[in-house]
Parts: sequence; C-alpha cells; structure tokens
Amino acid sequence: MRTELLQTNIILENEKVLLLPFENERNTELQTIIFDDEIWKYMGMYVRDAVDFENYIQNTLKQKAAGICYPFLIIDKATNKVAGSTRYGYLNQASQKCEIGWTWYGAAFQGTGLNKACKYELLNFGFENIQFRRIQFSADLQNERSQSAIEKLGALKEGIFRNNYIDSEGKSKDDVYYSIIAEEWAATKRNYFTEFL
Repeated sequence: MRTELLQTNIILENEKVLLLPFENERNTELQTIIFDDEIWKYMGMYVRDAVDFENYIQNTLKQKAAGICYPFLIIDKATNKVAGSTRYGYLNQASQKCEIGWTWYGAAFQGTGLNKACKYELLNFGFENIQFRRIQFSADLQNERSQSAIEKLGALKEGIFRNNYIDSEGKSKDDVYYSIIAEEWAATKRNYFTEFL
C-alpha cells in the first residue's frame, strides 16, 4: 500500500467534479450550503451556527493531521461552486483499508450525479494508486437514500451494525455496512462506472 500518497496534495477530477484537499482556502465557501438540518440528520451531529462551523473545520483538519482521515472539498465543475465534502476515513494501514464517507452535499447539488462522479474518483485512486485492499461504506439504517446511492456504486451489502454509535444528541444508531474489495474493482468499474472510462 502506498501510504505516502496520503501525505501529499491529492487533487482528483473528471468532467463533472473536482476534489481538493479540505484545507484549501475554499473551505470557507461551505458556509453558503452547510446550515441545513436535513444534511446532518443522519451524520451523528449538526452544524447550525458559526461556532459549529468553525468546530467542524478545525476538527476535520485535526483528524487529518492525526492520520485518521484524508478529507476533500467537492467542487461542482459546472458551476465552480463548493458542493460539499467527503473523505477517506478510518485509515488502517495494517489492514490496507479505509471507509469512504462523511459525505454531504448542499441541497442544490443533491441528485445531480456529483456523488457518483466523486465516488468514482475516490475509489479509482484508492484502489489503483494508494492500493487499498478494502474500501467500505456505511449508512444509517434509516437513511434509505444513502443506502441506495451506495448500492449504485456496486458495493456489496454486508450487514447491519446494531448500536454502532451514539450521536451528538445521545441517540443510539444502527448502520448498514457495504464494501468493495481490490479483487472486484476492475469488474465494478466496468459494470458501474462506464461513463468515466
């Protein structure tokens, strides 16, 4: 696994999306789309004011510095606007795996095809450059929209993790887990991402 790539400035793009490292100065533009409880309903936390926003930025950057994740800003190339954020998280070098998640989009960018374009770049770079052996996804059991989006990526549904975490309001939450493994990536790419090949 080429973990040294996670210490570099990773920029990924295709015709639809541009992914920039989260510390890019454009992260302040997230303020224009982030204050929407619908975005955070299944994220385990809420961003409702300027203090929450600053905490979100700083916590994300701290987690990157600690090697826990590699977060990105999502730029919609059609409008050149910041559309949201995503990341490689739960980085595990010993087991050569990670989770793609913590993904959110402003309301205007949901359902536009940006998510599939974004996830293709992350999966392709993750498997072919960083050389992860496993990339997993998870979604709140009640978040059917997110589960559907993950299934459209060709990920295998593995099961439900009950009482998987407690959210910021003290509620115990169940998650559905999915994965794609390295041995499947070539076929998954051909079958689910033809528009990017």
